[in-house]
Amino acid sequence: MKIHFNKTKVLATVGPACNKKEQLLELIHAGVDVFRLNFSHGSHEEHAKVIEYVRELNKEHKLNIGLLQDLQGPKIRTREVENNGVMLEKGKKLVLTPEKLVGNAERISTTYIEMADDVKVGDMILVDDGKIELKVTEVKGSDVITEVVYGGILKSKKGINLPNTKVSIPALTEKDREDLIFGLEQNLDWIALSFVRTAEEVLELKDIIKQKGRTAKVVSKIEKPEAITNIDAIIAASDALMVARGDLGVEVPMEQVPMIQKMIVQKCNQLAKPVIIATQMLESMITNPRPTRAEINDIANSVIDGADTLMLSAESASGMYPVLAVKSMTETIRQVEESAEIYYKNHAYVMKLRDENFNNNNVVVSACRLARDTGAKAIVGMTSSGYTAFRISSHRPKSNIFVFTSNQSLLNQLSLLWGVRAIYYDKSNSTDETFQDITRILKENHQINVGDVLVHTVSMPIGKKQRTNTIKLSVVE
Repeated sequence: MKIHFNKTKVLATVGPACNKKEQLLELIHAGVDVFRLNFSHGSHEEHAKVIEYVRELNKEHKLNIGLLQDLQGPKIRTREVENNGVMLEKGKKLVLTPEKLVGNAERISTTYIEMADDVKVGDMILVDDGKIELKVTEVKGSDVITEVVYGGILKSKKGINLPNTKVSIPALTEKDREDLIFGLEQNLDWIALSFVRTAEEVLELKDIIKQKGRTAKVVSKIEKPEAITNIDAIIAASDALMVARGDLGVEVPMEQVPMIQKMIVQKCNQLAKPVIIATQMLESMITNPRPTRAEINDIANSVIDGADTLMLSAESASGMYPVLAVKSMTETIRQVEESAEIYYKNHAYVMKLRDENFNNNNVVVSACRLARDTGAKAIVGMTSSGYTAFRISSHRPKSNIFVFTSNQSLLNQLSLLWGVRAIYYDKSNSTDETFQDITRILKENHQINVGDVLVHTVSMPIGKKQRTNTIKLSVVE
């Protein structure tokens, strides 16, 4: 299958609209690089089938499509209500209770057992993405008494957000731990942790992954005000970040979200941490075959900001036009990448930080500058840990990035990184023989042509598998 060469990657959520093998292949043809398994929905058996299909497609078509497990996290919801919808009227009293019951216009059951312990009088409670607003007037035992500020029809199992409340529920719930064990048994590539508040929550997840002997990398989903406060520590602890604009736009004033997005993307770019932009990117295409102009602008601005990956949620999982949604996204990305000034980011002040990787980082940035100055067709790296791929990608070279590795687990993980295409390579030749062999492979796969300039990055001696310390310029013969 022909490699899709947009630099900015596409992450598509799998659901009823695309969970068959032939549908997944269609989405791959349209431009999907990574599939998201949303563990807020679906059984382990259903997810296992999708995992099997994607791995079969990877094998059959020589692809490296990644798989991301998205843990539900401490998502607070209402339980069932009468007639699957009750009218909440402005000014009326509404009791929120952990007691399991079918709710009505006076009393609603919630999954948040500790709500009465955490809220205080005057706190705001937002329901169904902020469509309904409640104000806490009294706490009575385990019940929270509220007044309806903005009403509307409340349906069953709608989300609850408490932007002014310090929620005591742990980031990894019991359900998450069960789902995580399943995901690790399936050897998934990325694990997304929802509602991250502190770096310690990320490190706890990493410890579990390590104890299980797995190599999955962790994506921290930024959707809580506490995460913004602790953003530098969370970025440092994470392998990647997701700007989850849905809940974030309810937890903080939504007009702040655009600048928060830009701030997080910039920090992640500088520190070579991939960043995903998610939620409502093509929301109208859940039911319409064409996007709105505003949605296309949102995609374009996210690419210009520096996102590694853009995510589709319901658009691909349950929408009427999943393939068209992916095509709209990939075509917009292509247009922006052909004309916008998004390449060759220097991160000058970060490169001056004298940590243990200072010398190696400067070799990588020198390779990217050399590629720019020579008009190189490709930067070709070798890595065993993935570090070189993350660093090259962060500088956004216009040249294609090919990363050769003998580490099988990296092949699909690197599909999330901007511009990176991973290729399996496990030979232990001399340096010159390795360069020649790699060039031959790229040439045979029609990824380079005679006369193309290549910039190679490698660690010498090759057998020691250290960090990148050498650059070589060559012309394809």
